[in-house]
Amino acid sequence: MSKWLLRMAVLYLFVGVVLGNVMGAGHDYTLRPLHAHLNLLGFVVMFLAGLWYRAEPAASASRLAKAHFWIHQIVYPIQMLMLALYLGGNTAVDPVLGITSMLMALAILCFGLNVWKYARN
Repeated sequence: MSKWLLRMAVLYLFVGVVLGNVMGAGHDYTLRPLHAHLNLLGFVVMFLAGLWYRAEPAASASRLAKAHFWIHQIVYPIQMLMLALYLGGNTAVDPVLGITSMLMALAILCFGLNVWKYARN
């Protein structure tokens, strides 16, 4: 589990950095919230979760970890696409963006419950 979270985190870091470079080169910062989400939810959260799962192998093997991973990996790209469309002016995607945000909160809840259950003193 940790290996794939770390790998996906680096992939989203790359996407976030490329987007930052494109925005800077074009002097168009319309997508800066997307850039921030790519780096925070895509890189920071996934990378830290991957490190924590590496430190707690029992937690990594749990059903909560699998739920966290798969919800995050399925929902996150859709959420980022909807955010990009919304920031580009397509407000019709707002309901889908809201649903994906709630599902992302569910993924983070799974991670939090896992930490609560397996964290050592």
